[in-house]
Amino acid sequence: MLEKLRKRLQAHHPQCLSVGMPRAAVLLPIVAREEPTLLLTRRAGHLAQHGGQVAFPGGKVEPEDADLWATALREAREEIQLPPSRVEPLGRLSDVISRHGLCVTPFVGLIPPNLPLQPDGNELDAIFEVPLTWLLQDQRSHTDAIHHGERVYYVPSYAYQDYVIWGLSAMMLVELLAVGFARPISLDHAPPGRPVRHLAPRPTSLP
Repeated sequence: MLEKLRKRLQAHHPQCLSVGMPRAAVLLPIVAREEPTLLLTRRAGHLAQHGGQVAFPGGKVEPEDADLWATALREAREEIQLPPSRVEPLGRLSDVISRHGLCVTPFVGLIPPNLPLQPDGNELDAIFEVPLTWLLQDQRSHTDAIHHGERVYYVPSYAYQDYVIWGLSAMMLVELLAVGFARPISLDHAPPGRPVRHLAPRPTSLP
């Protein structure tokens, strides 16, 4: 599974946006367990932005960052104490634009199991893992239809244990599943027979 993921991501040509807006980067960590998992975090409830939401480790570019990959690694170290030396790069996904006007670049990395990770209490209240086999079954609870200009994005929402994966993180996850695992999943349409929730149009950005 992981070797095929590596080859598919290395052959992928992600969309890289050249936009005049602040940049950010996130890391999608694949944990190399016997049954591989995807690691995510939950933002602390007291935060003014994205409080209580599930997200991948990441954040804004800082002047000392050599590149976007360095940003993702630095943020992962600060947020969950993930040593950069323990992250093996697998590939890059397409840039996405957040509702707050950030151009976010997602990277996929492989990390060993059982690292002594700890959430930064100022930013996070949980670190958790979701089995890739569970995600590959497209266990979405519903689909959010997000209208952006003339386009509609069909973004899945996943309820795993006490966590809800939706919005920007779910959009990145769709590309990971479609490209990295050749799953028949897309933001361009909703799976037939699944509930769809139409959200109010967003005039300038995505969730």
